[in-house]
Amino acid sequence: MLSVSNVSLRFGKRVLFEDVNLKFTNGNCYGIIGANGAGKSTFLKILSGEIEPNTGSVDLQPGKRMAVLSQNHFAFDEFPVLQTVIRGHHVLWGIMEEKDRLYAKEDFTDEDGIKASELEAHFAELDGWNAESDAATLLSNLGIDESWHEKTVKELSGNQKVRVLLAQALFGNPDVLLMDEPTNDLDVDTIRWLEDFLAEFENTVLVVSHDRHFLDNVCTHVCDIDYSRIKIFTGNYTFWYQSSQLALRQRSDQNKKAEEKKKELQEFIARFSANVAKSRQATARKKMLEKLDIEEIQPSTRKYPGIVFRQEREVGDQILTVENLAFSNANGTLFRDLNFTVNKGDKIALISRNTMALNSFFKILWGGEKATKGEIQWGVTVKMGYLPNDNSEFFKSQVNLVDWLRQFSTEKDETFIRGFLGRMLFSGEETQKMCNVLSGGEKVRCMLSKAMIENPNVLLLDEPTNHLDLESIQALDNGIMEYAGIVLFHSHDQEFMNTIANRIIEITPNGMIDKYMTYEEYAEDPQIRERKAELYGTAVSH
Repeated sequence: MLSVSNVSLRFGKRVLFEDVNLKFTNGNCYGIIGANGAGKSTFLKILSGEIEPNTGSVDLQPGKRMAVLSQNHFAFDEFPVLQTVIRGHHVLWGIMEEKDRLYAKEDFTDEDGIKASELEAHFAELDGWNAESDAATLLSNLGIDESWHEKTVKELSGNQKVRVLLAQALFGNPDVLLMDEPTNDLDVDTIRWLEDFLAEFENTVLVVSHDRHFLDNVCTHVCDIDYSRIKIFTGNYTFWYQSSQLALRQRSDQNKKAEEKKKELQEFIARFSANVAKSRQATARKKMLEKLDIEEIQPSTRKYPGIVFRQEREVGDQILTVENLAFSNANGTLFRDLNFTVNKGDKIALISRNTMALNSFFKILWGGEKATKGEIQWGVTVKMGYLPNDNSEFFKSQVNLVDWLRQFSTEKDETFIRGFLGRMLFSGEETQKMCNVLSGGEKVRCMLSKAMIENPNVLLLDEPTNHLDLESIQALDNGIMEYAGIVLFHSHDQEFMNTIANRIIEITPNGMIDKYMTYEEYAEDPQIRERKAELYGTAVSH
């Protein structure tokens, strides 16, 4: 279906890819993984033709159509929403425009009639008569109400635009689908709908995502970008991660015989295949792990941060009480009637269909925003560590990373400070970087260093996985699972929520839901779905 032959890409002396040869076949979903800066998005741009490689070629089977999730959120601002979706099928849209042009002619000739007849035949072959209804269904499934379908894209909010562009990419059953971070700005219900859609999608998908749950549920293969090479491995992300870690441990075990190592790998594959078979998603239907060549499994060369949170003191019995809390702004009521108490052992995932409501709620908890109504009361033993969604206020000064982190530490020794930076993979000259020129991912890693060095007993984490690569997300996940303190967090990463939260609080404009259960249990509970529909005033669509 899609092949890459001898592709190389260099930026000056830096080699991003070298002699890449791959084939992507029909019916498979390939998750593109790699550390930040490895070239995941760049590789998708090479496949789509947006970037020309220095050497080699990309070949799409003749007659096949490729669709790309647009990253330009303003490209279709002047067009109606429904039309924007249909425009994703360039051939179909071209036929529709040409038909309209011909039928609008005042001097319609016999030649025009023949041309129009040919266009109508091609239009029917492409299922053009169902184009508007298919586009409308996609939009509705992605949370864009029918009342918005005839409005222009510029009238939509940022997360609504993301949904429209996603519908555009999915429209018309493309033969090859390229998606870069498709779950960004989607609520969890919409992500789950997309997972189900892609699990049933019969063509070829290549996707870049930092959402491990999403990758696990849709991917049949992993394309790992490492050391300027791209290798394809059978299985989803978790299988790749666990098998590569197993291979790494085996490589360090010099005393284990080859036969013992092979048996261990075979047993691992058998266990994983049995678990995957229970899945409702894409990997289960492929059953490829059973045919896996053990030689495919190789140790990863990734470096994982060392994230360990410790408490300066254990929190007391009184932690946090929220009473009748409400908040409104120019957009209306974001939430009201919030009443809950935080208890020892709580690791609470806060969720909402409105990300702005969650961002405001965390600011109120921290003290950076004032509630419209109600009050919050923190216990006297509480020492908070806070990772805001927008951390720009922390990085305005022109100081290096050592001096930046030192200001948050009671211990000022440089070796001590460098140790915490080193855990987050800042070493050597990198510690002398000016904090006001850091990338988004580097800023989050600094904020995690700050949280570790402060030894809090309560962590407030507002979208902590944003800008992090999969390795850092995995390390953060492990660190919070081992943390003995209290955690209140918001994340779009479903795996992060599944593994950490023991309590779910959903906040809405009309009240809240508070349940002691895992996120997976919460998401699957039909009674909770009905209650959510009441609170949001909408039908259950996912």
